[in-house]
Amino acid sequence: MKNDDNSLRQDARVIGLVGLAHGTSHFYHLILAALIPWLKPAFNLSYTELGLLMTVFFVVSGVGQALAGFVVDRFGARAVLFSGIAMLGVSALVLSQAGGYAGLAVGAFLAGVGNSVFHPADYTLLNQRVSRPRLAHGFSVHGISGNIGWAASPLFLATIAASQGWRVALLCAAALPVAVLLLLVLNRHALYPDPIVRHQAGAGGDTLGFLRLRAVWLCFGFFLLTAVALGGIQAFSTISLESLYGISHVLATSSYTAYMLASALGMVAGGFLGAGSQHHDRIVALAFSAAALLALVLAAGAGPAWMALPLMALIGLCSGVAGPSRDLMIRAAAPAGATGRVYGVVYSGLDSGLAIGPLLFGLVMDAGHPGWVFAGVALFQALAIATAVGVGGNTRARRLGVA
Repeated sequence: MKNDDNSLRQDARVIGLVGLAHGTSHFYHLILAALIPWLKPAFNLSYTELGLLMTVFFVVSGVGQALAGFVVDRFGARAVLFSGIAMLGVSALVLSQAGGYAGLAVGAFLAGVGNSVFHPADYTLLNQRVSRPRLAHGFSVHGISGNIGWAASPLFLATIAASQGWRVALLCAAALPVAVLLLLVLNRHALYPDPIVRHQAGAGGDTLGFLRLRAVWLCFGFFLLTAVALGGIQAFSTISLESLYGISHVLATSSYTAYMLASALGMVAGGFLGAGSQHHDRIVALAFSAAALLALVLAAGAGPAWMALPLMALIGLCSGVAGPSRDLMIRAAAPAGATGRVYGVVYSGLDSGLAIGPLLFGLVMDAGHPGWVFAGVALFQALAIATAVGVGGNTRARRLGVA
């Protein structure tokens, strides 16, 4: 009983520390977007120029993420995670002192570099340091912490910028990773690297062999497709709902907030579902099927205005349920000793999709078709189901072949 209590405390500590780091990463996803009302007049920028800064962030993060996986497997996840958090703080300092567009671009580049390490480092630590029965719950908390970071960033930055200016807001944002890094360093013994996995990854084996696995590229495709859908929701769901249902900006924004909160709730439920199942691809397929159907209902714009908020919440709930099973699905597809590399390559699909989604759905909005935003979300979620089923089938076939 005592050993079980110690194991629970250890797992909870690791999950909490990694979740805090992940929330910091997602906080920085929106560090520029949240300050657009101040940056645009300060530097006389167009929305295209501002959008390009965010594209720089996600492109750098996506490329860096694939490379960071190799570094994680070679040198250990803890050191890589610490360096990424420190780089986020540096990026905010650079942004706060920017004297022109070039300075903002450099800050966005550094933020992308810092952000690139989190998924390969986080998931390697969770897989190494959390016991198997609690791993699904660890993935659940990891996803929830990211949602909290997304929700907190605009509120934190906009509140300070409104009263003290955008430079002070960025200086305050720089303090967040400093505080998180200090806490992680004080608890570094809980995040020590696994020497066995590090030895396997560093032994002169086939370092790039995992790239020949069909399941890895199916996982990449899954993340790319779901991130395109998420990018559309994040960028244009509010304005699309206003146009489709004639609702106020406040209600439309509340609908997006309901989506995020329900998604977090869905991740909690998804943790229990994932922990009790070996068929994670099927959970993902069912959850995204429901989300896609609900998105099509929302796209029709035929119902009463009050439907917008509960439908958005239900879409978020279903999407959230899929989260922990998605991460367990990738874990099952990763060969031994290549966890960091697999998560790095696979999650680079997330950044790629987040870079593509706003541009793609922006073209749809410019064409005057707000309903197509949610129809497009449903389409990309449906395509993602095919990749999830492919991952599950491929992983099961590989296990049978080994057996």
